[in-house]
Amino acid sequence: MNRLFTFLFLFSFLLLVSCKDEEDCCQEIIENEIFLELGNDRPYINGSVYYGRNKYVEYHPGSLPVILSSPHGGDMEPSEIPDRTWGTTVTDSNTKQITLAIKNVFLSKFGKSPFVIINNLKRTKLDANRDSIEATQGDRFAKRAWEEYHYYIESSKSKIIEEFNYGLFLDIHGHGANPDGFYDLRIWLGYLLSGDELQLSDNELNQSIYENKSSVKTLSYISPETFIEVLRGKNSLGSLLDSLGYKSVPSTNDPSTNGMFYFSGGYNTYVHGSVNSGSPVSSIQLELPKPGIRENSVQWQNFGESLAIALEKYFKVHYNIDL
Repeated sequence: MNRLFTFLFLFSFLLLVSCKDEEDCCQEIIENEIFLELGNDRPYINGSVYYGRNKYVEYHPGSLPVILSSPHGGDMEPSEIPDRTWGTTVTDSNTKQITLAIKNVFLSKFGKSPFVIINNLKRTKLDANRDSIEATQGDRFAKRAWEEYHYYIESSKSKIIEEFNYGLFLDIHGHGANPDGFYDLRIWLGYLLSGDELQLSDNELNQSIYENKSSVKTLSYISPETFIEVLRGKNSLGSLLDSLGYKSVPSTNDPSTNGMFYFSGGYNTYVHGSVNSGSPVSSIQLELPKPGIRENSVQWQNFGESLAIALEKYFKVHYNIDL
């Protein structure tokens, strides 16, 4: 490690003495920056906070089999990263704040906290819920942040599997009014099943073809309940949240979208869940409406308390794990 820092110092010095002026020097040093190896900040200790380069990515190691990911709530707009020119760039307002509020509620309730990964960059600079090509659009600094973000997630998953065997990854998002202007105030839970597929009857949907393409494939395999019960039965996450006053789809009371606009889950839900690799960690995308949930700190706290209650029962029923 000392040799590496010596090399970086000498490299930077040579650039300085060879530049035409101070401004050119700074720019050239930045453009030729050599990144440290991912994981150079290990070991990750619960209760500490770790940051990637320039604090673009924030990592809170946890002690529960739960991962909270906030990819679209950042507000940093560094000039060194150009704006993305294609893809979605809308910020999911207050999703960073509600993610941290949920973490603090869990710590208060259980004496333990979930793993938390936050993208502090504005979505115009980095979309941490897309593949690296769309997410970074060729910029090396954005790509470095993307790599750090997903490295911290994978590190969290490995720790959870080592200590608990199974776990759950929750990707926290916020949805607004639909393109037609209607604002669906339900929470949308994404399991990688389309809105049309949720329209199917319980008998039709309760088949291995849909279970195997869902983001909770492994959870469903080991749960004593059937796939359709995991998806929208009384002990599904949607039904548990609904019982606490947060209408959700899919759930027993709202089994489908009824043809309305809906997000079924994105890149993170696919890559970090169990559908692709059969990982012991399953995943769900949470799309939270702003009214009643994301507007202020009181709402963040209230939702966090309800999510903690819901997940406590969810883990006991499906994983036989006590949070």
